[in-house]
Amino acid sequence: MEELLREYLPIVIFFAVAVALGIVLIMAAVVIAVRNPDPEKISAYECGFNAFDDARMKFDVRYYLVAILFIIFDLEIAFLFPWAVAFKDVGLVGFWSMMVFLGVLTVGFAYEWKKGALEWE
Repeated sequence: MEELLREYLPIVIFFAVAVALGIVLIMAAVVIAVRNPDPEKISAYECGFNAFDDARMKFDVRYYLVAILFIIFDLEIAFLFPWAVAFKDVGLVGFWSMMVFLGVLTVGFAYEWKKGALEWE
């Protein structure tokens, strides 16, 4: 039984250090943080409307359009990282497949730009 506990000792130490570090960082934020709220700091941001109004109020749909476009292009660009890591091993087929993918991505981006989907008035 003692040998089994000795095997788990590094996990217990790691957990204790993580909890202690978390408590220290939270306490440091409580002690050191500057508390100087003003209307600009506590106002709603990133959503385009006040979060405490009626949930059925009308708001601009362009916010969601920009968010969806960001997610789409962000996920598509994420496919470039594994391709770049394995670039030596993909060969010509992998290279031209990625060029077709990037071409479709570029055509889509140009279409969105031309349609004005990225304009925020």
